[in-house]
Amino acid sequence: MTATPTANSYRNQPDEHGHFGQFGGRYVAETLMPLVLALEQEYNRAKVDPAFKAEFDDLLEHYVGRPSPLYFAPRLTEELGKSALPGKGAQVWFKRDELNHTGAHKINNCIGQILLAIRMGKTRIIAETGAGQHGVATATVCARFGLPCVVYMGATDVARQAPNVFRMKLLGAEVVPVTAGAATLKDAMNEALRDWVANVHDTFYIIGTAAGPHPYPELVRDFQSVIGKEARAQMLSRTGRLPDLLVAAIGGGSNAIGLFHPFLDDPSVKMLGVEAAGHGLDKEHAASLAGGRAGILHGNKTYLLQDDDGQIVEGHSISAGLDYPGIGPEHAWLKEVGRVDYTSVTDIEALDGFQLLCRTEGIIPALEPAHAIAAVKKIAPTLPKDTIILANLCGRGDKDIFSVAEHLGVEL
Repeated sequence: MTATPTANSYRNQPDEHGHFGQFGGRYVAETLMPLVLALEQEYNRAKVDPAFKAEFDDLLEHYVGRPSPLYFAPRLTEELGKSALPGKGAQVWFKRDELNHTGAHKINNCIGQILLAIRMGKTRIIAETGAGQHGVATATVCARFGLPCVVYMGATDVARQAPNVFRMKLLGAEVVPVTAGAATLKDAMNEALRDWVANVHDTFYIIGTAAGPHPYPELVRDFQSVIGKEARAQMLSRTGRLPDLLVAAIGGGSNAIGLFHPFLDDPSVKMLGVEAAGHGLDKEHAASLAGGRAGILHGNKTYLLQDDDGQIVEGHSISAGLDYPGIGPEHAWLKEVGRVDYTSVTDIEALDGFQLLCRTEGIIPALEPAHAIAAVKKIAPTLPKDTIILANLCGRGDKDIFSVAEHLGVEL
């Protein structure tokens, strides 16, 4: 049941210029082009270096705590089955990446990228962050390897993700609040790119999502693919077959592509990415695939939220990690070629999914995967009982409890 990539494989992307179909590429300042090309060369060397793989795998096992568990959710499955017709009500399983060190999938990619930074002789690390999980993961690996770390974070997100801001500072990072624009993830990434342009000689930019100029979408995907590789082996071991449907929340799309990529050449496995519909697709939202069109932002061509003049429209989501007004270029391509389906979930639905998982399984998810749970809630009752849905729990909810309490009108 193991698919081998072929010349026409969905997994044989991007091309040599960093394009997934018409999407991707590298649209960066002339100052950055030599560094981006050097990063590509170093990554290509690292991919075939047994020593790099051995160190990466060792850190994932002994520092991050991988493999993360594959968990069948019996009470959630039973609860969703109550609204199903006879013979319907799919099994719900979770890939529990929220149990990683730092509480999210972000650490997988940060381990890989800091190893590349060290190989390239870089002595200073910068990052952007929205919900703060990538910032925490970057600060963590910088502490582990003794490198200075600067994290750019929108001032709006600094206020609503205070626990993660404190964690970053405890780990030794400098957190720089960004007040431009809507003061959220897009603006933080803008400031990080400005820093990078000014400090190319010693600085490595650890990008947190599967976006940005080539080779970032590819290397972030490859580092995050440990999620899907593990899930594939675990599902075969536990059930003797592959899942029928994969579900993951999408902002930029790193946790989703990490789960999806190892299954792309398995036609029996369907996939569903879940964007943030915010207040509704006809109002404020962050669903770039549902409500955007092709354009260029942060070094790559992809689907973006834009107005009639091509200006970027601010994204909105209850989740600080999903309010990016674009999406990784591989997701844009996978939508265009029809390999992956994409839907969206509102803030209210995500809050409901958050509470549902808490009370049925004793797991407090982050607001990001709460969007995936909300989508599963809609789909599971419509599918046969022997159907296996595998959703990625990409983050835990410690960081979101104050925000959720505020939205629910609960005083802490």
